[in-house]
Amino acid sequence: MERVCEFLKKAGTYYLATAQGDQPRVRPFGTIHIFEGKLYIQTGRVKEVSRQIAANPKVELCAFLDGEWLRLCGTLVEDDRREARQSMLDAYPSLQKMYSADDGNTQVFYFTNATATFSSFSHEPEVVTF
Repeated sequence: MERVCEFLKKAGTYYLATAQGDQPRVRPFGTIHIFEGKLYIQTGRVKEVSRQIAANPKVELCAFLDGEWLRLCGTLVEDDRREARQSMLDAYPSLQKMYSADDGNTQVFYFTNATATFSSFSHEPEVVTF
């Protein structure tokens, strides 16, 4: 999990895919954080992505860095504890201009049943589960 987090932080931007009915939806994300041994992302409750995750928590993300790409699929679980939200905001101080742990909008999710695949044209895929 630490390798996944490090890769995504170095990449800076990854693309998160959700589903809306039978239509895939993909958008750029940038938050990734380990808290209490779990890998977290962050969004706002007012966003369409929040409603999509609520309807179907199975997601996949993809990022590319230095000739290697990462695909991570899993199920997101909301952690509604203030401590989890604050930990994410502490890791990303720039978010504090738009979000706060107590604003009713900040939302954090952690991955379960996750499978990460690191791939490139120069090596066989490497799979990590957590």
